[in-house]
Amino acid sequence: MIKIRRLLKWEAALVIFLLAEIFVFGQISPGFNNPSNLLYSINDFAYIALAAIPMTFVIITGGIDVSVGSIMGLSSIIMGVFWMGGMNIWLAMIITLLAAVSAGCINGWIVANTTVQPLVVTLGGMFLFSGIALVISGGASASGYEGISGFPEPFVEIANGQLLGIPNSIWIILASLCFFGGLLHMTRYGRSVFLVGMNIKAARFSGIHTKWTVMSTYMLSALGGGISGIILTSYFSSARSDLGADAVLPVITAVVLGGTSIFGGRGSIAGTAIASIVIGIMQYGLQMASMTSQQTSVVIGAMLIVSVLIRNTDWPKIKKTIGTVIHKKKAHEV
Repeated sequence: MIKIRRLLKWEAALVIFLLAEIFVFGQISPGFNNPSNLLYSINDFAYIALAAIPMTFVIITGGIDVSVGSIMGLSSIIMGVFWMGGMNIWLAMIITLLAAVSAGCINGWIVANTTVQPLVVTLGGMFLFSGIALVISGGASASGYEGISGFPEPFVEIANGQLLGIPNSIWIILASLCFFGGLLHMTRYGRSVFLVGMNIKAARFSGIHTKWTVMSTYMLSALGGGISGIILTSYFSSARSDLGADAVLPVITAVVLGGTSIFGGRGSIAGTAIASIVIGIMQYGLQMASMTSQQTSVVIGAMLIVSVLIRNTDWPKIKKTIGTVIHKKKAHEV
């Protein structure tokens, strides 16, 4: 109960920070607070939320997946190549998602069945998947900035259209939030993920298939990467192998900033979703303030460091230590 209260407090703090963020950027950049601009700006960073939400599963188990950006690019170019070859675009999407999940299965199997650190495994996966994407891209003569374009209008409308006056990207994020939130917080599988993150040995003795649980989280993370790759392709109406190349930092930051512990065992989907919006609005606001993408990365990197420090520092112990020092000092003075 205490952990739940702490998490709710953290999520409430994120909401307050988001509102303050909107206010500050509104003062810096005229027109920033325009509701329409804020609403449609979500199209620019929806891919962060769609990748970060399932990434939460991985980090709750104590792992990490830095290959998600490469999976985005691989998914984009795979779908483009299949569509260019004459395949129905919706069938190409399904095959693309299966390919993404397969990539996650490779990462997850190695992590679950070896003692190699997840960072090393997924770093290797990052280079592997980006290399495959480049090979496919070169074979399809789609290595330039344009990539593969000319997608049908219904597909382009996935990321650029609207329903009931609300951008489709918001509906997709809400669907992802409901699905993965329900899976993590309302199912036996979700409880298994938390227990694996808290104590994998205890989880194993409890009868949980820990290897499958760990492997499946990387498959879910890769699924998020595949969905994000499709959304980016729809948004730009272009399939390129470099889509998502800069996504790793904001995605991981969103998960950690959302309250998920890098040591595992704690986190929430809602927190990740709110943090994704915080980071997205931060990027949007900084861009409107004429900051470059490199400068924006510095800010997001700083947010990652600060969020890790805040969430994983033993504040009660520090408070107790400070209190003890003050008490001894007063006693010495007397």
